[in-house]
Amino acid sequence: MEYLTLNNGIQMPLVGFGTFMLNGETCTNTVISAIETGYRMIDTAETYGNEKEVGEGIRASGIDRKELFLVTKVNFKSYENAEQTVLQSLKNLKTDYIDLLLLHWPFANYYAAWHSLEKLYADVKIRAIGVSNFEPDQLLDLIAYNKIVPTVNQIETNLYCQRSTERSWMDKKQVAHMAYAPLGQGNRNEMYQEPAVVSLAEKYEKTPAQILLRFLTQKNIAVIPRSTKPEHILENFALFDFTLTNAEMEQLSTLDRKEPLIGKPETPELVEFSLTW
Repeated sequence: MEYLTLNNGIQMPLVGFGTFMLNGETCTNTVISAIETGYRMIDTAETYGNEKEVGEGIRASGIDRKELFLVTKVNFKSYENAEQTVLQSLKNLKTDYIDLLLLHWPFANYYAAWHSLEKLYADVKIRAIGVSNFEPDQLLDLIAYNKIVPTVNQIETNLYCQRSTERSWMDKKQVAHMAYAPLGQGNRNEMYQEPAVVSLAEKYEKTPAQILLRFLTQKNIAVIPRSTKPEHILENFALFDFTLTNAEMEQLSTLDRKEPLIGKPETPELVEFSLTW
């Protein structure tokens, strides 16, 4: 595993396991499988409705909690009660602390929610705090008028949506880049069939998914791919035994379409749609 050092000195794995749209026994068993494969970062969220199942998977895996990096998020509908929401997440996950707590969307009273996260951080209930889906202007505003700089901004990032502009601002403020939907969502087959991706997969004897994930991790972008199939869970984890050349990285960079695949919700109603799609 390779790691990112966050702006507060905490180390975060470069590859984690996503649990979006995983529920019930499927979620629990898949988390167990991911941990047994070697994943040490697990990503969930209040709005996913699966924190209890994720917690059960962690306990059933038998792994020491200290070896894991646990990420969850507060939904914008809970921003007025963010502290209570985080405390409930701790109960759901059956843990004494959360490694990274994110504000899920830049809607509603996220200033109030951020102040609550700062308090929980001071109380050592959270090891790092950050945001998700924040555009550069929103991120810069939050940094300018609050005490703690977010450690992470988790945004949709993949071959077709590389976020170079966002990344430049994040680097200036030392905010780490984490990618959700790193293999796309809905049209990943198109990515897999890109001639450049197919050619590199053949050259390195890897799968297209591994090429796409390695492209991101070589740019120091943390990724949280999700799968329920053991072979894909293993495949998505095996990324560090090969390195793309500078020319190959540049070739893949030219495929950026500069638009989110999942969409760019402008209102809470569209967010609700995108989260249940």
